[in-house]
Amino acid sequence: MESGFGYGVVGADLHVFSDRGPVYLLGEHRSAAPAPDHTWLLDQPSRMLNARHRLVDFTGREQERAELAAWRDGAGPRLSATWLHGPGGHGKSRLADEFAAESAAAGWKVITATHGPGAVLDAGPEGGADLRPGGSRGLLLVVDYADRWPVSHLTWLFSNRLFAGTLPTRLLLLARSATAWPAVRSALEDAMADTRDQELRPLGTAGKDPQARSAMFAAARDCFAAWYGVSDPAVITPPNDLQRAEFGLVLALHMAALVAVDAYVRGEQAPRDLAGLSAYLLNRERLHWTRLWENRREGLDFATPPSHMEHVVFTAALTGAVSPGDGSALLSAVGLERPQRMLTDHGTCYPAAEPGAVLEPLYPDRLAEDFLALSLDGHRVTSYRPQYWAAPTARMLSARRPDGTVPPSVARGLTFLAAAAAPGRWPHVAGHLEQILRQDPSVAVAAGSAALTALAEAALPTSVLASVEACFPEFGQLDLDAGIATFTTRLVAERLTDTADPAERGCLHQSLGFRLGRAGRAREALVADEEAVRCFREAATAGVSLQEATAAGTHSPQDPSSSPSAVLAAALLHLTQHAFDADASDRALHAAEEAAALFRDLAAANPAVHEPGLALALAQVGRGLAAEGYPDRAMAPTERAAGIFWRLTTTHPGQYEAGLALALNNLGSFSWQLRRLPDAVVAQARAIEFVRRGLADGPPAGSLLARAFVLDESALAQCLGNMSLLLWASRRRDEAVAALEEAVATARRLAAVAPVGHELVLADLASRLTTYLGRLQRWREALSLADETVGITARLAAADPVRYESDHAEALRRSAWARLGADGDLIAAREDADASVAIYRRLAAEDPATYGRALEAAVETQEAAQSASSGRPVAPETSWTSEEHWMNLLNQDEVWQDFHDRRHRLDEMEPSYCGNVLRFIRKQTDQLVELLTAGLDVTPEALGLTDRDDAASWLNRQPLIVALTRRARGEPARPEHCHCGYPVAEGWCHDHCYPGIIVD
Repeated sequence: MESGFGYGVVGADLHVFSDRGPVYLLGEHRSAAPAPDHTWLLDQPSRMLNARHRLVDFTGREQERAELAAWRDGAGPRLSATWLHGPGGHGKSRLADEFAAESAAAGWKVITATHGPGAVLDAGPEGGADLRPGGSRGLLLVVDYADRWPVSHLTWLFSNRLFAGTLPTRLLLLARSATAWPAVRSALEDAMADTRDQELRPLGTAGKDPQARSAMFAAARDCFAAWYGVSDPAVITPPNDLQRAEFGLVLALHMAALVAVDAYVRGEQAPRDLAGLSAYLLNRERLHWTRLWENRREGLDFATPPSHMEHVVFTAALTGAVSPGDGSALLSAVGLERPQRMLTDHGTCYPAAEPGAVLEPLYPDRLAEDFLALSLDGHRVTSYRPQYWAAPTARMLSARRPDGTVPPSVARGLTFLAAAAAPGRWPHVAGHLEQILRQDPSVAVAAGSAALTALAEAALPTSVLASVEACFPEFGQLDLDAGIATFTTRLVAERLTDTADPAERGCLHQSLGFRLGRAGRAREALVADEEAVRCFREAATAGVSLQEATAAGTHSPQDPSSSPSAVLAAALLHLTQHAFDADASDRALHAAEEAAALFRDLAAANPAVHEPGLALALAQVGRGLAAEGYPDRAMAPTERAAGIFWRLTTTHPGQYEAGLALALNNLGSFSWQLRRLPDAVVAQARAIEFVRRGLADGPPAGSLLARAFVLDESALAQCLGNMSLLLWASRRRDEAVAALEEAVATARRLAAVAPVGHELVLADLASRLTTYLGRLQRWREALSLADETVGITARLAAADPVRYESDHAEALRRSAWARLGADGDLIAAREDADASVAIYRRLAAEDPATYGRALEAAVETQEAAQSASSGRPVAPETSWTSEEHWMNLLNQDEVWQDFHDRRHRLDEMEPSYCGNVLRFIRKQTDQLVELLTAGLDVTPEALGLTDRDDAASWLNRQPLIVALTRRARGEPARPEHCHCGYPVAEGWCHDHCYPGIIVD
């Protein structure tokens, strides 16, 4: 092979980029390597801190080790993942390494995953790995720096067939923070994995085990002393106060112990604070470079002076390990001559962890961050001299390439610099970050969501934050929304302290609400919108001009769209949307009605400007009325909204089709609730058409309402989900499943990137698809989706049991049936059924009216699982014709289909026979409602039942029952005249007439 290496695996998949090599490499966990050379270690003491050398006997963390062991050996789901997180220096890698060794000793197959793109990977001495489990008890995969992997790459890893066996499988993912965890967790749940996170806290916190730090210092000191040949390490004392916050890090204690031993041997005084410890170790690094340089005269093959080596090490700290070609180009770019020679000498000091790589960074990461900080001017550590080239190098390595692209290393560099500038560390680094961002603020956005989150925590001036904000996508971007929301929260908090103007404060809160809503933080968005409305109301009352404060900032002083009333109305519409998202439908309706009233007056004076706002407000009024149990009253404002949008799209199709899609989607939903199924299907199909077109065209621009008309894939998932329900009720089962499969796939993509806002939608859609697939006997597909749904609802219920525990119970019940239908694991089916019954029994004890029927269904499922476990045949839930039959009958007023499937025209049936049919139907009223809600997988509200309804009053409104009642009285099935007094004729619409209506 030329310019590369061969790599293969046995018992696993291999994911490879055609132009970049493997996405990741898998390999067996390596036991403790042979002890490094004694002299080599003492030449650069920082090498002793590298976790992979395991020079310090593992001590402490008993509770964390016990928790990990319990997770590994627990009787939970076969596939489970833990996100182990804590700041740099907490000892995550060392703990994981110890846990891996213990697991291997306990009979587990332990595998590590190394990320590929941007790194040079070791294919192993044999060019691959045998990952077959053999006789192992289970499989443990360890992924370090998981928060630095793109979620898509982790998704490929989680899909590896390595994890598809029958053995218990555990994934241990290490990260510095929990910021990336929601997206990763969603990807894991797509792989049907149970998930948990575990924070690695500072040692001896909150008064727990005050001697833990002293014990760890002593253990590390004794191990280091053995390498130095100190016979009585007890004479080496620790710093005066190990209880200071900075010594809560495992790394800080190890650094203190190492420096104490090294200084003792050298007859020097050890520094007592963490900054001094870092400076001491870095000076020892420099001393080693100097010795190598001086020994060239004795024939040593080393040609890089220490001043240049320091520059190379600084570069490596920012970029991380790269290929030789990239390394040479980087050193040339920062102004270093003879880059190949320098790379060779740098490799002598810092051997590559993976063969073929260059610019191996200084370890541990926290020491590398301290090195960056100490090299940059502005600190007060007199024992370490900053370098003139450090700031220009940092700026150059954080810049775009000549072709305008941003190198992957920029994300690492900005993240490391931001970590160094975090509160309590190196304040002067913030000044250098400021220079970098003023040079090109857009690189912060290109670096990604995690970098934005890290930068938001640094002490940067508001003006710098604002320059980054100016580069944000105006309407958001799925993979950036989480970081943008955190960044905006910080920026708005600072801006609010600088203004008392209610209009400006309103715009700030409104902008924050939009960004929080995009990130799925609906409740926080609602709070921000409430404050925005309060501020705009105050400004409108005072008659203050809002022109200069508007978020769009593009209106002329005479532009009526920026009047106080218009801005307040627009803010109310934003509040309405986030109130719906936060399940506060009453607040949403109130805000929508107020917005409609404001826009009605504005549109009367200037329809060209304000009719779009009026239409959107009317659509939201309709949605609110339906949510409050009035789908009949919701139709009129929604149809008016659709009519306005239809007219507007004839002249501005790209600008208002999003609004039309919203109105049509609502019309479809309300028509379904009013049992007008054909109308619902037509409206929903058009809504999907306009959503697809809106996604293809992108968001409109140019007004205060522009953000209210933004469409994303979540709208498509919602519309497809609604359409699937309508198609299933229409007996178009294959089309229903196809629509729902597309909806689930769309929601899954969204949840992988932004789980906070989308995983509940994914769970709802996947749950319904589980039901539909089961009805069609596609049990294995149903089981896969059921497992996915259970994983999501389990985590949601753990975080908010009041809101989500019943959802989890229902997901467990469906999972049990899916296992029975698929002839799957009967023990797991029984466990799921038992868990569902336990939850429903507890809920029904508190609220029997709400959960009594659900408990009965769960008990029936439990009995079926018990029967299957005893070897008795079970007929899984497969009936689908009954609910479809009744749904179609109730939704029309022309025919009756009897027990023998004979169809009779209602107007040809005798009144006495119609009376018998009525009594037959009314005897099973409660069972009919239960059949429809369970069989169609919908809530009673979705059928049109309101809080003022019982099953009988709901049934009496259905078209078939109304027609049968008329025929039982001897009248035509359909009335000849409407309540309005006009004849009922083809082409006339009487949907909104009512008894007592007055027609002029």
